[in-house]
Amino acid sequence: MLKKTLNVALVQRSCSANVEENLNANIAAIKKAGKQGAQLVLLQELHNSLYFCQVEDTDQFDLAESIPGPSTDALSLAAQEAGVVVVSSLFERRAAGLYHNTAVVYDSDGSIAGRYRKMHIPDDPGFYEKFYFTPGDLGFTPIETSVGKLGVLICWDQWYPEAARLMALAGADLLLYPTAIGWDPRDTPDEQERQRQAWITIQRAHSIANGIPTLVCNRAGHETDPCGQSEGIQFWGTSFVCGPQGEILAESSITQNEILQCDIDLNRSEEIRRIWPYLRDRRIDDYDELTLRYRD
Repeated sequence: MLKKTLNVALVQRSCSANVEENLNANIAAIKKAGKQGAQLVLLQELHNSLYFCQVEDTDQFDLAESIPGPSTDALSLAAQEAGVVVVSSLFERRAAGLYHNTAVVYDSDGSIAGRYRKMHIPDDPGFYEKFYFTPGDLGFTPIETSVGKLGVLICWDQWYPEAARLMALAGADLLLYPTAIGWDPRDTPDEQERQRQAWITIQRAHSIANGIPTLVCNRAGHETDPCGQSEGIQFWGTSFVCGPQGEILAESSITQNEILQCDIDLNRSEEIRRIWPYLRDRRIDDYDELTLRYRD
């Protein structure tokens, strides 16, 4: 079996309130990663702005834009100039009153290869996403690119093994999670670390259960609560890449802006699935109740 290596880069950043500044910083990072040999660049969730979902505010809908639109035009050009596949995360205005949290994938020639609309939408203190986003309607379908089939999911999706499994069953070569997750600064250090480790563990488990690598790109830095009802969110960074046995191939810091870059041996998925044939041994004849909300 010939060695097939993919160089990937994850752009972990803290964001400002200046949309143009954020977009330009990501474009600069895409070009830098491309010069450093990256073939695939993953950006974090809603990378063009502050994480506006800390508060329910109709003025924040002004941040949304159409797809295609100005941001996709700029990112398409960046992908083409750098010669890399790019996975971005945008606030999509589909129609008046209809908005999505949407990942857009650009192939290395700058064309839009596809999009994924976030399926699982949280509604928790500091994460009021149901106010802004309609659940996705594109299903769990990998996006075909020049570097492989990308199983793109978004943040809250990462807690659901069903989503990762459906992407794998549809032929995804990789799982990718643009993410915006962090701590409530009022939580104890022990509780904060339990949350961060749970987040790492569940995603490593998706790789193990499906025998494919996973890429996770999170925000860094502190963002204040616009309404002042909390102490804001301290995003915990820790972007990482893991292989098909959940092994950590690269991991960023908790606090720093950085481009995390590493090689993935794509042949390992084939090798691991031959000795751990989970897909072969699934009891698909006895899983009907997985479609129930709860088994009473």
